[in-house]
Amino acid sequence: MMRPLKGLRNSFQAKESVDKMALLRAIFCVLFLGAFLVSCAKAPITGRTQLILISPEAEKGLGLKTAQEILGKEPIEHDPALNAMLIRVGSRIAKAAGRPDFEWEFHLIKRDDVVNAFCLPGGKVFVYTGVLKYTKDECGLATVIGHEVAHALARHGAERMSLALLSQVGETALEATLSSQGPQTVQTFRMLYGLVSNVGVILPYSRKQEFEADYIGLMLMAQAGYNPMCALSFWERMKKAQSGRPIIYFLATHPTDEARIERLRMVLPRAMERYNSALK
Repeated sequence: MMRPLKGLRNSFQAKESVDKMALLRAIFCVLFLGAFLVSCAKAPITGRTQLILISPEAEKGLGLKTAQEILGKEPIEHDPALNAMLIRVGSRIAKAAGRPDFEWEFHLIKRDDVVNAFCLPGGKVFVYTGVLKYTKDECGLATVIGHEVAHALARHGAERMSLALLSQVGETALEATLSSQGPQTVQTFRMLYGLVSNVGVILPYSRKQEFEADYIGLMLMAQAGYNPMCALSFWERMKKAQSGRPIIYFLATHPTDEARIERLRMVLPRAMERYNSALK
């Protein structure tokens, strides 16, 4: 009497497994169809095709929320001369960006120990005072702001989030297919999947974005009337400041200064053409 029941149970389990696989295939079909429909965006200036699964409205909302959080906890630099320079340079870069839909704001954070700057979705730009010792002047500052604004224009943040989302979905789906193989197999898979997706996909992609932001930023500063040669000088100073600190390029989210400078030299003639046209 037990054998028919066991056979029936096995039949139900097999059907459940088939249903699970069918559901996973359906999920992947919907995701990749959605990815295809949404990824018709192209990065500005470079024209690179992008995979973005997050709406511009949601991205801007996240940028605004993050900006409010930063302003609520970071010390603001009130020096009138420094702020005037930041707004002057930022406004020229913003005009060159050609995004009147962005609500541009420029904030100077009083943190001499932090060498950083960023532009949130929607045009909220933050510059830390620690980077000013490397920018030296307005042209150097234009290099930094141009680069960070380029990240926002090209929606690099949304692109990284979309890539992480697809990576997470892929991991979950494959774990489900391996669930019958036992916890040891699933644990090994998680470790290998995380290593391959991070080193093989996500980190190289961020380096690609960095090079793209360098190029777009160079064109923005040229359009704004700042000599693109300043970008080389800025990154040379950054390279000198970081000498003696080895970077493992294979695992680095940013390109080495040498690689960045080499790429900039390659595209500098195009940027100089735009700069000369802007001065006419």
